[in-house]
Amino acid sequence: MSGTLLAMKEITKSFPGVKALDGVSFDLNQGEIHALVGENGAGKSTLIKILAGVYPHPEYGGEIMLDGSERRFANVRESEHAGIAVIFQELSLVKELSVAENIFLGREPRRFGIINWNALYSRAQKLLDDLHLSIDPLSPVQNLGIGQQQLVEIAKALSQEARILVLDEPTAALTEAEVETLFGILGKLRERGVAMIYISHKLDEVFRISRRITVLRDGRSVGTEQTSELDESRVIARMVGREVDQIFPEAKHALGDPIFEARNVTVEDPTVPGKLLVNSVGFFARKGEVLGIAGLMGSGRSELLMAIFGAHPGRKSAEIFIDGKEVQIGTPYDAIKQGIGFVTEDRKRYGLILDQTILKNMTLAGLRRLSGRFFTNEDAEAAAGQRAARDLRIKAPSVYTEAGTLSGGNQQKVVLAKWLLTNPRVLFLDEPTRGIDVGAKQEIYNEINRLAADGLAIVLVSSELPEVLGLSDRVIVLHEGRVTGEFKREDATPEAVMSCATGRRRLAA
Repeated sequence: MSGTLLAMKEITKSFPGVKALDGVSFDLNQGEIHALVGENGAGKSTLIKILAGVYPHPEYGGEIMLDGSERRFANVRESEHAGIAVIFQELSLVKELSVAENIFLGREPRRFGIINWNALYSRAQKLLDDLHLSIDPLSPVQNLGIGQQQLVEIAKALSQEARILVLDEPTAALTEAEVETLFGILGKLRERGVAMIYISHKLDEVFRISRRITVLRDGRSVGTEQTSELDESRVIARMVGREVDQIFPEAKHALGDPIFEARNVTVEDPTVPGKLLVNSVGFFARKGEVLGIAGLMGSGRSELLMAIFGAHPGRKSAEIFIDGKEVQIGTPYDAIKQGIGFVTEDRKRYGLILDQTILKNMTLAGLRRLSGRFFTNEDAEAAAGQRAARDLRIKAPSVYTEAGTLSGGNQQKVVLAKWLLTNPRVLFLDEPTRGIDVGAKQEIYNEINRLAADGLAIVLVSSELPEVLGLSDRVIVLHEGRVTGEFKREDATPEAVMSCATGRRRLAA
């Protein structure tokens, strides 16, 4: 093992209203696989984007030292020229082009300004042979499985003679056999002296291949230790080490009978036939209950709710019951008629029409309740909107203000008001406090508790584990599209939930 190749010192990065990184330090040795772990939102992606030049200097604070000299990358190309290659979870291949064309895209061998196709394909073939990949360089990328596409991304990175390779959740879409192939390649690269940063929620993989582990939490470095000196329980404790009870005072909900149940929900990835995002998941929710759904990114939480709501094109099966009676839900309109509301995770894309007024947004889903047979009762619509704005403390000059001019917290309140005006019996909340400030979060939390006290069944998805634990009466945990745990409030410790979320612990068969 050689000395330090890369050192990131006291890295800070802020976005409006959020400090994503607060003095994070990280170093990497030549020929080392160094794991970077943490909950969703811990700062891992932001740190890597700074290294990759996505966030250029001086948009961040701190120093990047490469081979002992400070480097300031103005863009991605400068980072790549320095020998840094990042393979993000979302692949960047052009699927209509061949494997070889993708590997050398923008760097094709040329002679007299014309692409030398023979050289292009022979170099690609040599690179694939070196990696022991039986992939035809002439094959269009769109004909490959997702696992082979991931390996082509690695070949592309190595064609740039990368000295530092960053892999962000590289096995998320791979089969067990493809994972073994990938790990074999990483082992060979390590022997060649390539240094790697490995980001994964799968702790068994982290312990299998990494030499050191760095844990991030809330934008700060919790610590770096040799993998051999840690175990999964200690890593999980460092990932989640926050006091939940102090942030969320316990609400006493009077739980009634089950009002909603879903059985055998299965969702396929529309772009990857045969890949299941949700695999035979079932759950129920009681009247007056907040049911939390925990899990890491890619676990299938959002896809589960979208499928039940009739909004996911990959739904293969779902049996849905309201008050014990099976109902048919094929579209969001069907779900609304059955008394289900859905605050989606991306309010700007799916929750709001930004250039419309607050009032139009709030009454959109429940307009039939405010309409006559042939026309909308505008007085009733305005009264309902003003009442909802007052109840939710939406800060705006009037309900005729454009939704796009509001703060994130007030936009989220408008989305919540929209669904409450449908008079739902079951309310799905997917990341209800994403991108809003602490004060607005507290108001949303209070509203969730009030709605549960009024008898709604609430199904809550959140990437913030303290949020799930602090608000939920019961928690189910998903890992790779399956339920791996279920806990009553008093048993849902951060360590127990994270163990299930990482696949380390599963429900008894």
